[in-house]
Amino acid sequence: MTLSACASIRWYGQAVGGQIDLLARREHIADLLADPSTDPILAQRLVEVLRIREFAVAELGLPSSRSYRHYADLERSAAVWNVIAADRYSVDPLTWCYPVAGCVAYRGYFDVEAAEDQAQRLAADGLDVIVSPAVAYSTLGWFDDPVLNTMLAWEDADLAGFLFHELAHEAIYVKGDTAFNEAYASAVERIGVERWLQAAGAQSALDDWRERRRQRDGLVELMLEAREALRQGYAERQGDERALSAFKAQRLARLRADLIAYSGRPGQPNQSRWAGSPLNNASLALTATYRQGIEAFEELIESCAGSMPCFHDRVRELADSTPQRRAEFLRRNSNR
Repeated sequence: MTLSACASIRWYGQAVGGQIDLLARREHIADLLADPSTDPILAQRLVEVLRIREFAVAELGLPSSRSYRHYADLERSAAVWNVIAADRYSVDPLTWCYPVAGCVAYRGYFDVEAAEDQAQRLAADGLDVIVSPAVAYSTLGWFDDPVLNTMLAWEDADLAGFLFHELAHEAIYVKGDTAFNEAYASAVERIGVERWLQAAGAQSALDDWRERRRQRDGLVELMLEAREALRQGYAERQGDERALSAFKAQRLARLRADLIAYSGRPGQPNQSRWAGSPLNNASLALTATYRQGIEAFEELIESCAGSMPCFHDRVRELADSTPQRRAEFLRRNSNR
């Protein structure tokens, strides 16, 4: 217990220090745009951020908060590195609980070496672990979150999708219900990008975004299929270590082969990504956390005839209901 308490203190210490450093780096976008010494390419991207921000409020009913009205250069490739872990024979992620966000399926570090040290400690305890870099994150409106240098290399559609997603978290967030929160924000992201690109008359960009989304969905389908197969296989072989180990190795090897084959098709992502990427229970748990249940919210917006005020009102009703009702909503309306 003492070691656990010390580890928690260290984690909170780096989290506070990292957040303070990020906030200290903020510059108001309006000031940067008024400064003639600002790099023209950066200025162009920041103008686009403000346009996306205005669309989010006016057309998607998202909060008119102070988030994403500042810019910060972190001078690194990721904002945080998230540690995700799962038991050796389980596809359900471990959770960490925090005062504001509730319990979530990851632990974030502002320093990659600290994240890797934590991952090694968890792996030494027999857990499946991955370290996943995140180019940005949200404080759910507790601070004025800035746009980061790590985000600006994205395609316009992906940048817009991220801003819509994170502002959705500011609009509605159920403490401790990661599946509900991520499905809702992901649905807002998809709805928002579709409408934003349509409003801009950017049909080519919309077609490209839809194709990239289709490609990603294809990969995710393979991972979700493997996750469910592992869940069932672990349950059937419970107590038989040799059978569990052999089954796990075989099913993950099959998944890797499927991902490489899918990615090798014309127009698909580079297959070399999957040749050396870690595939284990933790990576599959993370995939499910950010994918399952989106269809439930897409059906909900359809039932509102596309009205965002109606949609948000119905989501708030669900947010104020019981965990059981929210889980049933996701199961009943989702294809997964």
